[in-house]
Amino acid sequence: MLIPAIALCLIAIWIVLPPFHAGLLPLAVGAPEISPWLLLASLGVGAMTFNAAAVTPAARAAFAFAVVAALLSAYPLARTPLTLAAFDRAMEQRLGRDYLQQIPAATSAGLRAHALSPLDFVLGIARVDVLVRRGVEFANPGGVALTADVYRPPGAGPHPVLLQLYGGAWQRGAPADNASFATWFAARGYLVVAIDYRHAPAATWPAQLQDVRTALGWVLAHSAEYEADPSRIALVGRSAGAQLALVAAYQSGAQLVRAVVSYYGPTDLVEGWREPPRPDPLDIRSILEAYLHGTPDTAAARYRDASPVTYATSRVPPSLLVYGARDHVVEPRFGRELDERLREAGARSVLLEIPWAEHAFDVVPNGVSGQIALYYTERFLAWALR
Repeated sequence: MLIPAIALCLIAIWIVLPPFHAGLLPLAVGAPEISPWLLLASLGVGAMTFNAAAVTPAARAAFAFAVVAALLSAYPLARTPLTLAAFDRAMEQRLGRDYLQQIPAATSAGLRAHALSPLDFVLGIARVDVLVRRGVEFANPGGVALTADVYRPPGAGPHPVLLQLYGGAWQRGAPADNASFATWFAARGYLVVAIDYRHAPAATWPAQLQDVRTALGWVLAHSAEYEADPSRIALVGRSAGAQLALVAAYQSGAQLVRAVVSYYGPTDLVEGWREPPRPDPLDIRSILEAYLHGTPDTAAARYRDASPVTYATSRVPPSLLVYGARDHVVEPRFGRELDERLREAGARSVLLEIPWAEHAFDVVPNGVSGQIALYYTERFLAWALR
């Protein structure tokens, strides 16, 4: 059992160690999210080697590694109760103590009962089939076909709309990303439109924003066909997609976009270039330069225009900002900065910072952070699109 114990320890250690190389980022992202499985496996190895540990050195070493792995794996779960209590307070402070009572009873009945579900850990979050129409072309700028995957609810409309934007450093990704999230919301009455946008470096800012605006126009034009409610639209983005979602929502105003959700989105691109994370496994400066075609010194206007903090006014729609406290791609301080500016301007904003989570934590949608983020996102959207 020595080799399995060492392997568990080598995986669990990335729950606390920062990824100093891009190749280690998947471990740092995934280890906290599968920590319940790591904990169970570590406890199992520890139990199997406990008696032999007093007799053989190999068993003693295996038991020691298993104990270390178990302690590391227990960290996210140990912090979960206080984290959930803090998140509950944040939602009530920013949306109102009675915000849950403002959600229609029919919608409230379908909300997740608990932030963490053991069944979801085992079976995943998307266990209901919905009708998905893939590859729906909504634009063709410069001969580049842009398509959307449309997830339709099972019941009759009109349905609130979620426009979903994937992450990928503005250079990669596809509408099929985050399908479990889209399926979950479609099964609960939302029309989810997961869109594509042009990629850098072939296309630079503001081409991607123009694509999002075009997609919004397409949703409005096809609202009758898809039984969508054009008065209840929210944008949901991750990482690079969150930056686009925030800027598009803030520029559109609350009359068109009723809410915006940012999972670990860049908010101040000037500061992001000037003070990259340490360690910096993805080389943030090179990503920003490819996207904005320059540095803050050579392309100051583009950096300013692409930064969501530029648009923090009282007229923007309510925002839910979800970040990992251990994010080494988009540091949580950027979520704090945007939240502070929105609150100072008189806008509604909720900031949730998950203590153990890394960037792209919901790549494991049924993991610890993915389930928690889904729980509060669901409540936020139910309140905002009521």
